[in-house]
Amino acid sequence: MKILILTNKLPYPPRDGGSIATLNMLTGLRDVGNQLTCLAMNTSKHPYPVEEIPADLRSSIRFLGIKCDNSIRPLRLLFNFLFSRQPYIAERFNFREYREALSELLSKESFDLIQLEGPYPGHYLPVIRKWSKAKVALRAHNVEHLIWKRKAVNEKISLKRWYIKNMASRLERFEMDMVHQSDYVIPISPQDKVYFRNRGYVKPVLTIPAGLTLDEYPITPLPSAPSLLFIGALDWLPNQEGLNWFLDHVFDNLVAQLPQIQLHVAGRNAPDHFARKLQHDHIVYHGEVDDSRKFMQAYRIMVAPLLTGSGIRIKILEGMALGRPVVTTSVGIEGIPARNNREVRIADDPDQFKKQVVTMLSDDTAVNSQVKEARDLIKENFDTFGLSTRLSQFFNEQV
Repeated sequence: MKILILTNKLPYPPRDGGSIATLNMLTGLRDVGNQLTCLAMNTSKHPYPVEEIPADLRSSIRFLGIKCDNSIRPLRLLFNFLFSRQPYIAERFNFREYREALSELLSKESFDLIQLEGPYPGHYLPVIRKWSKAKVALRAHNVEHLIWKRKAVNEKISLKRWYIKNMASRLERFEMDMVHQSDYVIPISPQDKVYFRNRGYVKPVLTIPAGLTLDEYPITPLPSAPSLLFIGALDWLPNQEGLNWFLDHVFDNLVAQLPQIQLHVAGRNAPDHFARKLQHDHIVYHGEVDDSRKFMQAYRIMVAPLLTGSGIRIKILEGMALGRPVVTTSVGIEGIPARNNREVRIADDPDQFKKQVVTMLSDDTAVNSQVKEARDLIKENFDTFGLSTRLSQFFNEQV
């Protein structure tokens, strides 16, 4: 099958969860015999030269990067807020250059299927319908507007809460419109599938979580030092919110009980005020790391204190695959069929979260058991080749 994938950023290098999920899906669909083209917005926020993608990858998947400036512009933001019903977060991915490139590509080539990676490439559905007879699938990495709605609930500043609620409402209209215009929806978690069905989507749906290739995630010995790691983009609101909660309500109590403890934080684009908060005697802020797997292998426990979100947290899957015990919240583990005190440790109360961390730092028997069960869960449920085989079979049956 000849498949065109539309993305709002180049999925290489695979450093963040979205890029990892997209690239692994691309390589998986390639490995089960499909012909793949990825037309990506090569944005100013995440620029990367297409020619620097490894040659073996470029030879098996065609990557086309369209230079697009998606920087935040205050005047456009204000104009959007006052005179548009579209969410500005989506408008930032509406580009003439990308529209022209897609039109040219579709006028010259035909595809069996076109997949949108998330709702933002939905801006280009009119172009697709004009130039192509291909069926359109929307791969939902999460339900974007639910993240904003949940963020608004937890926001304490009234003016900011009002703005976030307004953005969530606009995004909900946009996102659900893109969903209903698509021929198929591929949610990444069972919860998201239920949500789309409850919102009236009646066309074919297949849940396919993000996949990993376990050979790329070797188990290494756990460091004995009392070290914690947090990894995630720090320009993403749920990561900021969750790490803030951990620092404000959990970490100082951990330091009081374990004076040698160190927290290592990795993530790009931390706002200045957030970077200042990470200036702490027991915190090392690494910024964006070149190799996230080596970073995770260097420390003993992964903490993922997420309070809002949707979809699946890829970094949690990676931590489990690498044999790093994970302590997270009930929101953090959504979409992952893991059990508390078995494959992961789950706590939503600060004191309970602290106790779970202490257990993972001190009880080697519990740690070894959790590491084994977590690795087995990843192998059984999140193998890239197996998931891509299911997705490819679904597309062949539908198209």
